[in-house]
Amino acid sequence: MSNRAIPNAFVKNVLQNGLGRYICQLQRVTLNFCKATPSSLGTRDFIEKYLVDFTRENPGTVVYVKPIRNRAPFLVAEYLNGRQERVSTKDMPADEVCKWLEHLRTRSGAQIVNLRKEWLTNTPSTQGVWHPFLNKNPSLAGTSFPAPELYGAKTESKSATDMVLEEAGVKKVGSVDSASSKE
Repeated sequence: MSNRAIPNAFVKNVLQNGLGRYICQLQRVTLNFCKATPSSLGTRDFIEKYLVDFTRENPGTVVYVKPIRNRAPFLVAEYLNGRQERVSTKDMPADEVCKWLEHLRTRSGAQIVNLRKEWLTNTPSTQGVWHPFLNKNPSLAGTSFPAPELYGAKTESKSATDMVLEEAGVKKVGSVDSASSKE
């Protein structure tokens, strides 16, 4: 299918789905098949073998079985957003019908589109695009890296530990002299 046939759009999602609990977007499935034609054999086998299990696993999805005469079999999936998807199951084995039904169950029901952008925001940034030097001093732009003075923790005043050690008259831990002077 060419790109002209698939519409362009921005990223969209079903709002609030999964907040609190997941809501399956598939509302209703209709299995249309013929009782006599050989092209409906896979759909009839699916109904006999797998349909009861599918309905037990998905109690929120209504399943209709609709026999039609002398027509090719197909599935019709209806979603909560009002869209319908139709899949022809002509000459498909039961396993493939099961895979298509699972595909329809896990879809959101939104139309398949080419994405214009991988992201979308309703409130674009007034600051522009973020970069590593966004809120930094402009003089860093000319600094050659690695610069050791930029990597240490910056403290404006003495820490409480430094004040206690000063009052006690003890040198900082890690100094060889402080360990030998205690002995």
